[in-house]
Amino acid sequence: MRLPKLFKRKASGEVAKDRLKILLISDRVNCSPEMLDLIKQDIARVISRYMMIDTENMEIQISKTGGYGIGSKNPSLYANIPILDLHKSS
Repeated sequence: MRLPKLFKRKASGEVAKDRLKILLISDRVNCSPEMLDLIKQDIARVISRYMMIDTENMEIQISKTGGYGIGSKNPSLYANIPILDLHKSS
């Protein structure tokens, strides 16, 4: 594990880019940015019970491209969660 990276703060440009991504995603699926943030926190909380993950670099995306059937546009949740260690250390 790289300790200096853990304590490094994101540059303001990166933070702004992340906020813009969340805003665009929420606009596409008619979901508030606050709701997306809550979803992200819940996903991180559940998965971190079983393995060590990098919550700072975790990304979620909701899109209307998925679905079952012809012409269906059901929302789909995609998550990119960097795993630091597969074994949760106590």
